[in-house]
Amino acid sequence: MLGADGAWVHVGATTHRGIRGDDPLPYPRPPWDDVDGLVRRYLGPVRRAGRGTLPAGTRGGEEDVMRRAGYTGLSRVTVGDGEVVDRHADHLVAAVFSLSSSAPHLFGDRLPVFDAELRRLLASASPTAGSASAGDPWNW
Repeated sequence: MLGADGAWVHVGATTHRGIRGDDPLPYPRPPWDDVDGLVRRYLGPVRRAGRGTLPAGTRGGEEDVMRRAGYTGLSRVTVGDGEVVDRHADHLVAAVFSLSSSAPHLFGDRLPVFDAELRRLLASASPTAGSASAGDPWNW
């Protein structure tokens, strides 16, 4: 479907989790391991993907697939310099629900209970622990 001078671009982003690492930051990183555990408690141990599941996780190897399809001149471009951004509890909740593995419809009628428990988890781990304020900052 591409012409001889065409190009194919695969864009990937990990913005739902933020910067990895353990460098000191002004505010704590979100408690993603605890959030993942909470999602597993509600949705089970096998990661969901829309209406299906990913028992072995997400497959990688996009570069190999493209080579086998005949694409040449493959290169990887990383955009951004790892800028640290302050986020708040509402942003973290939105990030959880933005994933196909924890989209709101997967929780069914338990969605309000999950949402409340997620917010309690974030509040208990926040810089001002115990506050349910969406204003508690996290570094992302």
